[in-house]
Amino acid sequence: MGQRLILLIKLIRESYLFALNAIIVNKLRTFLSLLGITIGIFSVISVLTVFDSIEREVKNSIASLGNNVLYIQKWPWFMGGGEYPWWKYMRRPEPKYDELALIQKRSMAAASAAYIIGTSRTVKYLNNSIESASISAVSHDYDKIWNFELSDGRYFSQLESSSGRPVAVIGATIAENLFQGLDPIGRKIKIWGREIEVIGLFKKEGSDNFGNSNDETVMIPVNFGRNFIKLDRDDSGAALMVKAGPNVTNDELRDELTGIMRSVRKLKPGSEDNFAINESTVIAQGFQQLFGVISLVGWIIGGFSLLVGGFGIANIMFVSVRERTTIIGIQKSLGAKNYFILLQFLFEAVFLSLFGGIAGLLIIWFGTLVVEWLFDMTLVLTLKNIVVGVGVSILIGLVSGIVPAWSASRLDPVEAIRSTGA
Repeated sequence: MGQRLILLIKLIRESYLFALNAIIVNKLRTFLSLLGITIGIFSVISVLTVFDSIEREVKNSIASLGNNVLYIQKWPWFMGGGEYPWWKYMRRPEPKYDELALIQKRSMAAASAAYIIGTSRTVKYLNNSIESASISAVSHDYDKIWNFELSDGRYFSQLESSSGRPVAVIGATIAENLFQGLDPIGRKIKIWGREIEVIGLFKKEGSDNFGNSNDETVMIPVNFGRNFIKLDRDDSGAALMVKAGPNVTNDELRDELTGIMRSVRKLKPGSEDNFAINESTVIAQGFQQLFGVISLVGWIIGGFSLLVGGFGIANIMFVSVRERTTIIGIQKSLGAKNYFILLQFLFEAVFLSLFGGIAGLLIIWFGTLVVEWLFDMTLVLTLKNIVVGVGVSILIGLVSGIVPAWSASRLDPVEAIRSTGA
């Protein structure tokens, strides 16, 4: 067993040296032959790397919506492939603030619920102003559902929320532009001509893949905002956010909310729902399908290059067999078995293909560094993609080298020794 292992190691070493010699002696021929493998691995793994990075960012963005949070809204996040006429959605009413209290009273599966409605207005502080700033009016339990951090100050108190006090929590970008280095806590901004005290500052977070960010947001209690925002307008974009309680699944919460909303809106049995209950898994499934299609396209494009590279490897191996025919004859006359000759050339083909694949991976790795340096985007060449690239390279080497290796192993030793290698 030990002798066989030593023989295998020597065989692999010789194959590696032969492959390396082929690259050194016939630089141009080998370079052109391996170019297809390099381009193929680059095409496939670069697509996987880019979309793995995008998928990771998207999943993080989806996670911020809450995996156990359901959104009662007028419009669904997924239209069902056009099966539902858009004009039926248009007729639906927007979620109402009064419906929040009924959900909180009747729901047994919900841990907390909140109402949110948005608009845009000019925000002023002394001579500084921001036009079309995002204004979010929220009910008190919003902080129990949406994950956010404050870098300074505090969130609304129960009294401030219920009585509609003119207080606000503002984003980092809003603070930078309005106060220009001053501490915003305790200062008063103006919206709708009313003075509003800043009591909290969101931690700077940047935008996610859906454009969600608190950096450019002014958050106020909905009982204050309703004095200026028409809550029941048809295009308000309002939402009721409901978080599932402990050990409650989204499906259980959805069934309960469906019954509550149908009762609240007095819908007759058999009639269609006039509301949508959305959840983040719908977005995740949609993106998963999109990434799957794009990955398939990447494999198809890269597959053509790999096919060309495979023929290039096979060509090198056939030439190598012809050039070393006499050596093969001598090896067989000295007792070398057919499998020894076959493995020798098969390993050589694998090493040649690996050289091309590794070159493609190195180009991708260098490309990730360039992208991170030039753009505000993080690309990571994961171990999984490296293994895929190496594995595909080995597979191409095995497939491309099997026929030349087989032909070399079947050579007659006497005829091979007589050959001049031409």
